[in-house]
Amino acid sequence: MSDNPVSMENRESAEKALIAMSGGVDSGVAAKLMVDMGYDCIGCTMKLYDDEKSTCCSLDDVEDARSIAIRLGIPYYVFNFKQDFEEKIIKRFAMFYKMGMTPNPCIDCNYYMKFDKLFERAQILGCHYIVTGHYAIIDHIDGKYVLKKAADETKDQSYVLYQLNQEQLAHTMFPLGKLTKTETRMIAEENGFINSTKPDSQDICFAPDGDYASVIERYTGKNDVTEGNFIDPEGNIYGKHKGIIHYTIGQRKGLGISSEKPLYVSKIDTQTGDITLTDNESLFGRELHAGHINWINGELPDGEVRCKAKIRYRHKEQWGVMIPDGEGGFFFRFDEPQRAITAGQAVVLYDGDVVLGGGMILPD
Repeated sequence: MSDNPVSMENRESAEKALIAMSGGVDSGVAAKLMVDMGYDCIGCTMKLYDDEKSTCCSLDDVEDARSIAIRLGIPYYVFNFKQDFEEKIIKRFAMFYKMGMTPNPCIDCNYYMKFDKLFERAQILGCHYIVTGHYAIIDHIDGKYVLKKAADETKDQSYVLYQLNQEQLAHTMFPLGKLTKTETRMIAEENGFINSTKPDSQDICFAPDGDYASVIERYTGKNDVTEGNFIDPEGNIYGKHKGIIHYTIGQRKGLGISSEKPLYVSKIDTQTGDITLTDNESLFGRELHAGHINWINGELPDGEVRCKAKIRYRHKEQWGVMIPDGEGGFFFRFDEPQRAITAGQAVVLYDGDVVLGGGMILPD
């Protein structure tokens, strides 16, 4: 792939772009904008999962994406990545839950599928850029590629993109970064797109009904689920639970425990199988440890950095201090206690609108 001068206005119209089209309105409009800018576009959908109840790459999604590609007059392909998705995403998801952690499969999908497998396919097709419908902005400052939050903070997806490196950013475009969702839908409607009013997916694609446990059991076996007791912080037993894969930190609903006050999952012990329940106040903490780090600019800070951190997709980033751990990871100490810091989730660091990088929250 060639070098990328990042400014959309300055890019050569002859360059080829591979558009990842999920069948949703965002990726469809991204394709439309790329065509309008004069790029030689190819549309594609990644076939990742077979279940027609899936919230992505279903037959309807494929047909919606194909319909838009035909309307735009661009070639369209469906790439079968089901085996890779099963190995890299679903099995990893199941493994993490068995370890008492709560992974974010959308981040893993970006890392292993969109910006790895799809990049490989783009190179085969001679495409200079990968294009997606993510709401985020790529900029070029002082010789480095920079990932920024989207103009529409209600739709910003920079959190799930923190693993992008300089090479990937150089060959990626997010045409929707400066648009609002309302503007995106307006463009779709004005161009007669079949999916202009299609609702956004809110679920994990391979567990559209939210039943994560059945997915995990399918890949690990029902007899390979750690069971144990619900206990209080002193070790007193409330009763048996169904297995640790059914629970995550901060959970209140579905515990099946009678109590005078609300109880929440605060700790999952994968060795004993015990799950500690506490009141809501006990869920708050000020410090986390992160590993598997990616720094967007490719440079590890050599000292403490004061910045903001976000610990969940819907979490509002909060002020604190990043402290290198000397082994490639970091500690983050918040100014104010945060609720339900959860192992397996991503912590993403921000300097204003700029994503510095991030990593995976490690167990205590």
